[in-house]
Amino acid sequence: MRAESRREKRTLSRAQHRWFMRQAAEFSPSLYRRIAEIGPVTLPDRRRRGFCNFLARAVVGQQLSTAVARRIWRRIESASRNSAKSMPAFFCEENKELLRRCGISNNKIRTLCAIRRAWEDGNLSPRRLRRVGAEDRSRQLQGIWGIGPWTADMANIFYFLEPDVWPQGDLAVRKTFARFVVESNGMDPLEAAKLFVPHRSFLAIYMWRVVARDKL
Repeated sequence: MRAESRREKRTLSRAQHRWFMRQAAEFSPSLYRRIAEIGPVTLPDRRRRGFCNFLARAVVGQQLSTAVARRIWRRIESASRNSAKSMPAFFCEENKELLRRCGISNNKIRTLCAIRRAWEDGNLSPRRLRRVGAEDRSRQLQGIWGIGPWTADMANIFYFLEPDVWPQGDLAVRKTFARFVVESNGMDPLEAAKLFVPHRSFLAIYMWRVVARDKL
């Protein structure tokens, strides 16, 4: 498949963008305006460094600002390069102290080690995980110690490029969307999000874009 075709599948068309605007107009003039301003969005493709690295970086970034998470991840990459093991083999008991010095909590270290074990056991094959649906994949990932719904949602959206995942556990997405739903005279945010099926991953991208623009 050509690169352009793959990109088209993860980018809203102009017609789909207009559909998003119509759905938003059902309950929130403000959301309608913001979606119109932002234009068609794309699901970012985070597959370049491999699935284990993606999962590990998602775990490291939990409950941290983007800037802090990026600094810690750079320290981990540097420590891994200086050791005899590359990631994910680097996430092991003997490197616990190194990981602590990078700024990783004990619970996150435990999760990183669990990711390494799942990888060694063959349970993190992207090819195999791609063959199952988003819900089954999420359940399988949450079978790894420390992997919760948020991390599984991030994997489904950004690695497996699933178009219809609503990351209710993401505080920025949930609070931003709820702010728009207030205009709907009592509509439940989860029900409002269902208006955007089967494209709720793109709705989440819009919420993150709104947050980013509001910080400017």
